Amino acid sequence: MRIVMFYHSLISDWNHGNAHFLRGMVSELISRGHEVRVYEPSDGWSLKNLRAAHGNDPLIRFQGVYNLKSNFYDFETLDLDVVLDGADLVIVHEWNDHGLVKRIGEHRASTRSYRLLFHDTHHRCVTEPGDMAAYDLTHYDGVLAYGRVIRDIYLERSWTQRAWTWHEAADISIFRPHHSSECAKERQLVWIGNWGDEERTSELMKFFVEPVMDLKLDAQAYGVRYPGRAIAELARAGIAYGGWLPNFEVPRIFARFAATVHIPRRPYVEALPGIPTIRPFEALACGIPLVCSPWNDAEGLFTPGKDYLVAYDGRQMRRHLQAILNDKGLAEELSSHGLSTILARHTCAHRSDELFSIYRQLESGRNSAGSGSSVRYQEVPRNVPGA
Repeated sequence: MRIVMFYHSLISDWNHGNAHFLRGMVSELISRGHEVRVYEPSDGWSLKNLRAAHGNDPLIRFQGVYNLKSNFYDFETLDLDVVLDGADLVIVHEWNDHGLVKRIGEHRASTRSYRLLFHDTHHRCVTEPGDMAAYDLTHYDGVLAYGRVIRDIYLERSWTQRAWTWHEAADISIFRPHHSSECAKERQLVWIGNWGDEERTSELMKFFVEPVMDLKLDAQAYGVRYPGRAIAELARAGIAYGGWLPNFEVPRIFARFAATVHIPRRPYVEALPGIPTIRPFEALACGIPLVCSPWNDAEGLFTPGKDYLVAYDGRQMRRHLQAILNDKGLAEELSSHGLSTILARHTCAHRSDELFSIYRQLESGRNSAGSGSSVRYQEVPRNVPGA
């Protein structure tokens, strides 16, 4: 098959978490013999910020890890007849210009030569509903939503007639345990994530900064968009700040630490239950014991208490971290169980199977879900009052 994908960026992961899953999916699809082309804007926000902070060196390092290529375009000169010639499946990510989303839909309407899906991997459907409602999905075959609750919002608000749940997953070609002697567990706790937008500041203090300070742990944080006051709080707690970290180096960092934490942003906890974002997939795939601040695994992706521990307050976070650091057997059980869950259910190979199940449904005109463990399909019947 010829698959064309329009995303914010393939080559930059600066404050761009979807790049992690995208890279894994493209690699998996190519390994199956499909032709995949990824298009990203030449003036993309993530890439501009990465280059401004670090120059072109990260892009060179990216090419040394992935055998992947991105195609740059300018909106004004983009020729969709050329770009989409011979395409079988086109996927357009929600972090794209409204005009581009509409143009691609209109092109699909004029040709009917490929299947067209919109891919949503963010919380803006609840935090910026007006902006999301403005996307013209009239000529799209449906929406891939990375959580059931987001899928349901698209259907309930009649933004689309078809929607599937398509969770993110681990790229196990990159995210895997490192057991070499150079990766001994020499340090205690690491957190990898971006601070920005004040969406989890109090949670970071409660579940990371304060427990580290109270327990006097050897800890480190990586990420971008940390304001000066955040860096000062880290320093006060004795937490080293490492700045931006290329995503493909995360497994090597995890291998040096005894534990990590996942602290989801507030919109996911309060309004979008069931969406873990990419971080737990990555941590569990690397075999590092994980402690999460509260989030509702409403779709049963994992087994809390076996794949990871949940801390419902700061005191419980302290107890969990102490237990993992002091009980090697517990740490090994969490590591083994979490990794087994990823390998059994949550790899990019699984998501590829699910994607092709959706594609086959569209091709055959069936209205029932495929067998993929994370695929959930609903269609709102046309002309039904209240749909």
